[in-house]
Amino acid sequence: MKNIYWQENSISQQERYSLLKQRGIVVWLTGLSGAGKSTLAFALQKKLYEAAYLTYCLDGDNLRHGLNSDLGFSNQDRKENIRRIAEVAALFKDAGIVTLVSCISPHEEMREFAKKLIGHESFIEVYVKASLATCQKRDVKGLYAKAQENNITDFTGISSGYEEPRHADITIDTDLQDLASSVSTIFDHLITLIKCVD
Repeated sequence: MKNIYWQENSISQQERYSLLKQRGIVVWLTGLSGAGKSTLAFALQKKLYEAAYLTYCLDGDNLRHGLNSDLGFSNQDRKENIRRIAEVAALFKDAGIVTLVSCISPHEEMREFAKKLIGHESFIEVYVKASLATCQKRDVKGLYAKAQENNITDFTGISSGYEEPRHADITIDTDLQDLASSVSTIFDHLITLIKCVD
């Protein structure tokens, strides 16, 4: 961009990782509304905290209260939503924070963009899988009911599609796995990747 120049940081990424004794990693949880993404992300954050790792959750709904409050749910706005979340997650990763992203991110193209931006070696895609029927039963916010009554447009799973990940690093089926075992599955995969640093 014209008249904008990149300013090199005086502290390297490796120096930040060494200070924190951990690598920055992004765990990207994708799935339908009601699949259990946020529940899983916050439970995983607690387990990582108890193991003395610095973490932060970027929850899709929470970010729409602030950073992304100007966006709707059209395809273009969804792309911009993911672009902003991915940019923030990349910065957190660079800072050495284990960043848990919980957002529907319904299209593979969006998730691939995030993975490329953040870096394949630092990106773990978790498909939080649940049947549509299960998600509708868990609909504590009443969103599926509103979507079926056409009070919400572009709602993923009802009036807008969801592309299941074809190459997720981890698949958690919340129809079959309880919360504790789901958290342990991700934690066990993650722990060797976080530990890094002399």
